[in-house]
Amino acid sequence: MSSKSHSKILTELVNLEGVKVTNYIQHEGVGVILHLASERDEAICPQCGNLSHNIHQNHRYLVKDLPLIGQPVYLEINRRQFKCKICNKPFSEQLDFVKTRRKYTNRLANNIVGQVLENDIKSVAERNNVTPEEIETMLKDAFRQLNHQKPIGLKRLGIDEIALIKGQGKYCAVLVDLDQGKLIEMISDRRKEKIAEILTGWGTEVLLQIEEVSIDLWITYKNLVEELMPNVQVVADRFHVMKQVNTELDNQMKKEKREAEKINYESDKEQMLSGLNKSKYALLKNEDNLTEEQKDKLEEVKQVSPTLSKMHQLKEELRMIFKKPIDWLTALFELSNWLLSSRQYYPESQNTMLRWFDEIIAYFDHRTTNGMVEGINNKLKLIKRSAFGFSNFDNFKIRSLLNWHFNY
Repeated sequence: MSSKSHSKILTELVNLEGVKVTNYIQHEGVGVILHLASERDEAICPQCGNLSHNIHQNHRYLVKDLPLIGQPVYLEINRRQFKCKICNKPFSEQLDFVKTRRKYTNRLANNIVGQVLENDIKSVAERNNVTPEEIETMLKDAFRQLNHQKPIGLKRLGIDEIALIKGQGKYCAVLVDLDQGKLIEMISDRRKEKIAEILTGWGTEVLLQIEEVSIDLWITYKNLVEELMPNVQVVADRFHVMKQVNTELDNQMKKEKREAEKINYESDKEQMLSGLNKSKYALLKNEDNLTEEQKDKLEEVKQVSPTLSKMHQLKEELRMIFKKPIDWLTALFELSNWLLSSRQYYPESQNTMLRWFDEIIAYFDHRTTNGMVEGINNKLKLIKRSAFGFSNFDNFKIRSLLNWHFNY
């Protein structure tokens, strides 16, 4: 086969617009080096837009490309420097397939970014013969294409947070499009001013489109939404309401265990502790999801503690109110009756629910919850655990947002 035929086949395989393969060399232990030449003899001046044919200098260098038939591939390219007759200044031509000052093609970068979204930086770097620093640069380049983009068609917004460092009180705020199930922003902390800065940056047009905002039971989020989006319906996330109830139920169980330890009669003490020990999941788990063993444990708890029995019943009744397909008016009456029945058993939860009653009732309009946000938060935790190659929050944020917005 002639050299010309080889070049034609390789040009088709490389498939890069505006260039052709003129020669190739295979180096053992290195890979295949393809020599490229531009099919154009002119370039547009970035300053004045004039078309220039006057080549000032040639700058040849190697860039790494996607492997071909299992072989590493390097492209020897010539980023020519032209001189504009209008501006009388030199400028480098723009190549569509490789960014300025990058030693790899755009498509290789996109492929590696896709790999990093599912793996850690170190293993991807070793597998592709690039450095972790180069991968961080690839991620930042990909993120710049997304940055400053405002949410499109955002109707229901979820606001929550995730711990950056467990046990140290450091959180980042998470903003989610609930209809699309997409992470749309991460903010380095959950302070009101920081979140407000991002929301106002979206502009009035975006904020006016939002109809509902689902939040946990934190007054800071509520105040923020009401200040920036006064016509939006704030919805208290029902899962956080149930979490409050479960916390109070769990605390009562722990209290009764402590009291049982103080019982003087060994037989009574042993019976009480036998019923209460290892009862947490039997009490807190949804009753219709209990295993047979957990159902037996629940019966034991009910036999030794009338209070826990009643609290468990009330917990399940509240859960069923949220689960039933009822409208807000019916929910209003049922929740009011539940609050009357639970006054003695759930004083803390009752006070919380009364403060958030309007926002809790709002759930029954469109069944809006932060359940989607919790799912995204779980994925963010996985990303955080696998992202030991990232050195700071910005890199964690970049990788996280690319998971939902990067197409490769």
